[in-house]
Amino acid sequence: MLIIGENIHIISQGVKDALREKDAKFFQDLAVQQVEAGAWALDLNLGPRKKDWEEVFPWLTKTVEAVVDVPLSFDSTNLMGIEAGLKTVTKNQPLINSTSAEPVRLEKVPLLAKEYNAKLIALTMGKSGIPVGADERVTIALEALIPRMLEIDFPIEDLIIDPLALTVSGCQEYGPELIEAVRTLQYAWDPPPSISIGLSNVSNAVPHKNRPLINQVYCVMLMGAGLQMMIADPLDHDLMECVRTIEERDESTAVGRLLLSIHDRTAAMEEPVIDDVDMDDPEQAAIWKTVQILLNKVIYADSYLQQEAMA
Repeated sequence: MLIIGENIHIISQGVKDALREKDAKFFQDLAVQQVEAGAWALDLNLGPRKKDWEEVFPWLTKTVEAVVDVPLSFDSTNLMGIEAGLKTVTKNQPLINSTSAEPVRLEKVPLLAKEYNAKLIALTMGKSGIPVGADERVTIALEALIPRMLEIDFPIEDLIIDPLALTVSGCQEYGPELIEAVRTLQYAWDPPPSISIGLSNVSNAVPHKNRPLINQVYCVMLMGAGLQMMIADPLDHDLMECVRTIEERDESTAVGRLLLSIHDRTAAMEEPVIDDVDMDDPEQAAIWKTVQILLNKVIYADSYLQQEAMA
């Protein structure tokens, strides 16, 4: 699993403060921590950054590149800011996060990615928004995103399709559809583009204490569907342990065996079954309840872990 570290994100008050104060050490420490924890690349999410983009994007790029040697992903709606960062890159092939299938974005962003030899994350979102169904999301990739790349001779191996994870709190029906979209996109083109998702989106608007478990269980299910890249928090030790358990097929613990069962059943296009779960073990019971939420079998509520499990 390739992890694009998500922690340099403008939504964080610490990041906001550090940008305002030009605190290079803050960003360098955070970059090093993520890479040491296993991040393959780092997402630099600066939001629209309308006022000081000419200074901030190059400054942050130089600051981070001074201490780590991994690809940088420029995450912004400000294309001029992204270009300013791309011009500054001296190490590794960068990424642009992201374009959608909306005509204005799809016209401009892929050309920028091609000009600067950047990988491009492309969202299965059109002018009508994000469709619920897996088939509709795959259709956006096949009929809009990939054709645009072919039109401008953009290398498909540098294209990363993001079929978009949405929160279980309010968008629960999207959960199982994303799993199927990930599964299908691997066979939608030859050669297939890479696939990535923003993992933490699945637990947006969920109480903080519940977010890690939802992220971890969804990660295991998506790995079962074939996901090999995601924007996530590499500093979440338990998440990284889930990834390790699946990749190394570590059956040394009961929880590990359950996670592998969930992964393997998903890979076989089957649903996990309660017979694989020891419901007397609170940790396994919590995982099972989370699976039911993510598969849209049980209606999500913030108190779902305190509710009686449903088979």
